[in-house]
Amino acid sequence: MTRLLHLDASPRPGRAGTHDHGSHTRRLTHHFITRWRALEPEAEVVYRDIGANPPPLTSVEWIEAAFTPAENRSESMQSVLAESDALVDEVIRADILVLGVPMYNFGPPAAFKAWIDNIVRLGRTVDYDPQYGDHPYLPLTHYIPLMADRPRHAVLLSSRGDHGFDPGGRLGELNHMEPGARTALQFIGIGGFHSIAIEHQEEGGEALAASTESALARIDRLVEQLHSEVTAKRQLQPA
Repeated sequence: MTRLLHLDASPRPGRAGTHDHGSHTRRLTHHFITRWRALEPEAEVVYRDIGANPPPLTSVEWIEAAFTPAENRSESMQSVLAESDALVDEVIRADILVLGVPMYNFGPPAAFKAWIDNIVRLGRTVDYDPQYGDHPYLPLTHYIPLMADRPRHAVLLSSRGDHGFDPGGRLGELNHMEPGARTALQFIGIGGFHSIAIEHQEEGGEALAASTESALARIDRLVEQLHSEVTAKRQLQPA
C-alpha cells in the first residue's frame, strides 16, 4: 500500500474549475490524488491544509527546544515541538509527497516555508556528523539525510501568474520556488523530485486554459510513471 501526503498551501478555498475563484494548485493536487486512487484504491492518503492552518513560525522557544537533546526536553519544550513532530511524522511515513504550492512573488507562500522549517529537523530528518563524507544529494559534507532510508518522491504542483518560469524560460532565473523546495527536500533525503505548473493565471483566457490542460495531462503521465515504479519496487521486496 502506498502512503501519500497531500498538502495544500494556497489560502484560496475551493478548486479552480469547480468553485468560483478556487485555487489552481488545489485543483492539481486533487487531480493527482484522484488519479492515484483510481489505480490504487487502498492507498493511504493523509491530508494537511497549511493554507487554511499554517504551521507555526520558528521562534526562540522552538529553536531552544529543537536543539535540546530529546531526553533533556522539558514538558514545555515538548509542547512547543508538538506540531513540528506531527508534521515530521507525516513526512516520514509518506512514500510520495503531493505538494500544492502557488508562486507568490517568485517564491512560495509563507505557510509553505514554515512547513519546510518545521520538517527540516536535526536528529529527525537530517543529522550532522563531522566524520561523515559526501552524500549524493548536496555538496554539503558532514550532513546525513535521514529520509534516504528508502525511496521517496516529492511532487510539487504549482501555479504562476506569468509564464516562462521553467528552467531556460524567459523568467527562469526569477523562479526561486522549485529550486528552494528541491534543495530542502533533497537535503533531508527525498531523492525524487517532480514539478508541474499552471502558467498564464494573470492573462487568463485560452492561454490559461491550455496551460491547465497541459498540466493535468502531465499529472496523468506522472501518476502512471510513479505508480509503475512503486508497484515494481514493492514486488521486488521479500514477502
